[in-house]
Amino acid sequence: MEKTLVDVKSFGKVAVLMGGRSAEREVSLMSGTGVLQALRAKGVDAHAFDPAERDIGELKREGFQRCFIALHGRFGEDGTVQGALELLGIPYTGPGVMASAVAMDKLMTKRIWIAEGLPTPAWRQVRSAADTRAAFEALGAPMIVKPVREGSTIGLTKVTRIDQCDAAYALAAQQDPMVMCEQFIAGDEVTCPVLGAGAQAQALPVIRIVAPDGNYDYQNKYFTDDTKYLVPCGLPAGEEAAIQLLVLKAFQTLDCRGWARADVMIDAATRKPYLLEINTSPGMTGHSLVPMSARAAGISYEDLCVRLLAAAALDNA
Repeated sequence: MEKTLVDVKSFGKVAVLMGGRSAEREVSLMSGTGVLQALRAKGVDAHAFDPAERDIGELKREGFQRCFIALHGRFGEDGTVQGALELLGIPYTGPGVMASAVAMDKLMTKRIWIAEGLPTPAWRQVRSAADTRAAFEALGAPMIVKPVREGSTIGLTKVTRIDQCDAAYALAAQQDPMVMCEQFIAGDEVTCPVLGAGAQAQALPVIRIVAPDGNYDYQNKYFTDDTKYLVPCGLPAGEEAAIQLLVLKAFQTLDCRGWARADVMIDAATRKPYLLEINTSPGMTGHSLVPMSARAAGISYEDLCVRLLAAAALDNA
């Protein structure tokens, strides 16, 4: 993937938005710290900015000219901060207001993908423990129960018995009143980032995730070294290219721009890939997957941060 020469001084004063008020605040602070150090190392006039501690209007008053969004979850990845930046007229990294809002809502994302003929596991929206038990009867075991508008596997349970449904629903509902149940696809778990926009968007190398006992949870994502990330992914010939094409379609269907990362399960029996979700403000921590994939494509962490910042935009500019 070719490298682009960028005049970092043309970025002006840059805010790295990190922290925020979501359940993923801790991870966001780690992502933002990494991005801030990388941009400064490249000569960018970058400053940390935590919207949970400061009025977002200060960005305009203090002369910030671009924002790198390193926020994760609600109020940072769901179109809200993107809308605020649109009103302030400050270009920002990642997808715009609508794409961010839709991608954060796993149900809306699935509805659009299904309408466009893209494969995603069967699901049910549930509003009670009784609904969850009914979904278990319909979808079978194992089944995933998770909040609709949350990330980093927070509030997620893998249910194998019907007597686990009540607790699984209660845990998910603590995070979001909208809860969904999803058919579990047994097989290889992979993820694939996309950089760019429109017809110029490009999929990066696929990463295969091998977690302890197949449990890729919050702890194994960010705070242990037990999870293995394979890149090259080692998939059978042709599968990686097919997944890259599928992820690219998923990205373009939601009208994403800048960057995103889609998670995919490959059915062990049929080898059919299923889209799980798409993250429009992916992690940039030491354990994060986009930097890992970019490195395999010859893009350093620092160059990736600069490239994303160079693509900062507004919906209606």
